[in-house]
Amino acid sequence: MRRITEENFIDRLKSRDEKALEYVIDTYGWVIKSIVRKHLYNLESHQEECINDILLGIWNNIYSFNKDKSTFKSWVAAISKYKTIDYRRKYLRDLKNENIDNIKIISDDDVFKEITKKDLDRDLDELLNCLKNEDKNLFLRLYVEEQDVSHISKVTGLKKDVIYNRVSRGKRKLKSMFNVIERR
Repeated sequence: MRRITEENFIDRLKSRDEKALEYVIDTYGWVIKSIVRKHLYNLESHQEECINDILLGIWNNIYSFNKDKSTFKSWVAAISKYKTIDYRRKYLRDLKNENIDNIKIISDDDVFKEITKKDLDRDLDELLNCLKNEDKNLFLRLYVEEQDVSHISKVTGLKKDVIYNRVSRGKRKLKSMFNVIERR
C-alpha cells in the first residue's frame, strides 16, 4: 500500500481511504482546532462534536474541493468556520427552547447567550459585508431568521424568483470573496 503524502491524500480521500483522513487530522487538525477554539471558546462541551462534524464534512464533501479555486487548508478553514457558526446558531436556538426548570443559573445563561449572539452577529456582519444592504437583509431573513421565501416575498414585495436569484448571486459573491481572502 502506498504511503499517503501531500501529493496523493486528496485522491485517497476521494477513494474513501481512512488513512487519508488520518493524514488530514495530523496535517490540518491544528487549523480545525484553532478555528473551533476561537469561535466556540465558550462552548467547550461542543468543541469535540464540532470537530468531528467538520471531519465528516471534509469526508463527505471532498468531491467539492477544487484545487484551482483554493488551497486545501483554506477549504478546511472555510468548512470549519461555517460549521462553528452553525453550532453557535444551534446553541442559541436550543437556549430559546430550554425548559425553565432545566436552567440552573439563568443570569449566566442570559449573559452567555448575549455574548454568543453578539459574536455571531459580528461574524455574520463581517461575512456579509461585501453584499448590498438589500441582499444582506435577504440572507439574514432566509438563513438566520429562517423565514420562508414566500413570507420574505410578501414582506419585501420581491418576487420569489428575484429572491432566489439575489441569494444565488450573493452566495457566488461570498464564495469568490472568501477565496480571494484565503489566497492572501
